[in-house]
Amino acid sequence: MTIETLNNSDVSLLNELQPFGWGDILPAHEFYTTNTDFCFSIRINNDTKIVGIGTAIIHNDVAWLGHIIVHAESRNQGIGRLITQSLVKDSVPKNCETIYLIATDLGSPVYTKVGFETETEYLFFKDIKAEESWKISNSIIPFLPQHKAEIAEMDQLISGENRLFHLEKHLKNGFVYQNNNSIEGFYLPTFGEGLILTKTKEAGIEFMKMRFTNHDNACFPKDNIDAIDFLYKYGDKEFKRAKRMILGKRRSWNPSNLYNRIGGNIG
Repeated sequence: MTIETLNNSDVSLLNELQPFGWGDILPAHEFYTTNTDFCFSIRINNDTKIVGIGTAIIHNDVAWLGHIIVHAESRNQGIGRLITQSLVKDSVPKNCETIYLIATDLGSPVYTKVGFETETEYLFFKDIKAEESWKISNSIIPFLPQHKAEIAEMDQLISGENRLFHLEKHLKNGFVYQNNNSIEGFYLPTFGEGLILTKTKEAGIEFMKMRFTNHDNACFPKDNIDAIDFLYKYGDKEFKRAKRMILGKRRSWNPSNLYNRIGGNIG
């Protein structure tokens, strides 16, 4: 087997690796292979066939590993471990002190062998029905350029990462929760699955209500008791969990302030 860079011209070949139950993997790999300044994708070849893929997404001194996929016919041959080890090895010279990933039940034993530890779990909800009584709060307003500094500070405090370069692309379509001229949270509908980060319970719940007007799913850490209580109140229960795993330096972050994640490849 050989390890090579996954290029944009390879994306059309990835349909055979599409895992059951996942969203279409091709758009993500179009993104990775056209943003090679911070995304580093690899392919594992067995002769001329691609049997495994994976990507490291770099945020300054943090790396996220995403879309680590092994062809169904090539599992249990150590390929998942090889992909993970290769991505870790490539991330360290890029000054990444911390490496994260979100692990499925199938993948978590592989990552544990590489040295990853479970930091928390994400809860997944589906088939959420918005209540007629859920009105969009008057405190929610469209993003304005003067909100950028507060959003950047809040995101770094809650996520523990410096990732404004990601957020900037989606701010113009975003919303903030403003209370007495102070920003208590923000929602970026076009960033992944719709990132919601807030400093207060009220802002978080109001953004969840807003998001559920056109989405019926949610995903956030088990540490966010307020979000759990809100969904449980309306009879919605998680249908699965996934481990958030870490390798390297532990970082200060606030999972209880994350009301909806970006995605499995960024957190």
